[in-house]
Amino acid sequence: QFGVEPDVMVLAKGLGNGFPIGALLAREEIAKCFIPGTHGATFGGNPLAAAAALATCETLTGGVIDHGARMGALLRSRLDEMASRFPFIKEVRGIGLHLAAETDIDCKPVLEACIARGLLVNVIQGKILRFIPPLVVTGDEIAEGSATLEAALELAGGAG
Repeated sequence: QFGVEPDVMVLAKGLGNGFPIGALLAREEIAKCFIPGTHGATFGGNPLAAAAALATCETLTGGVIDHGARMGALLRSRLDEMASRFPFIKEVRGIGLHLAAETDIDCKPVLEACIARGLLVNVIQGKILRFIPPLVVTGDEIAEGSATLEAALELAGGAG
């Protein structure tokens, strides 16, 4: 996404879709430095974890990633619209479906209002709302979640 090709990449949490696994990918010239006995992994190399990772990778084919990118753009546009209406939203940031809205208010009331209405969000450092919907989220679900969030934001600080 940024035009960078890493020498080494570490994979874990998402690779097994919830099943514990870890993996290290390296360019060939770097990988040659790892010889048997120089590297170990708590969650690497067992058959069940490998099967879970393979199933996860197979599931992510067939347009799921593209769908997630489209839904991320939709969510981002909704959050940007809210930022233009609510002056206490200082920045919307993130990539894909991993987005955040930094505010200058205490977000605990927003969190509580969202949860009371069935929308799960996360608050970081008291002032940052974090959104990580699943890759299979629909446009209708983003619209419904956005409306819920807007209502919570209105309760918290009002529109500008």
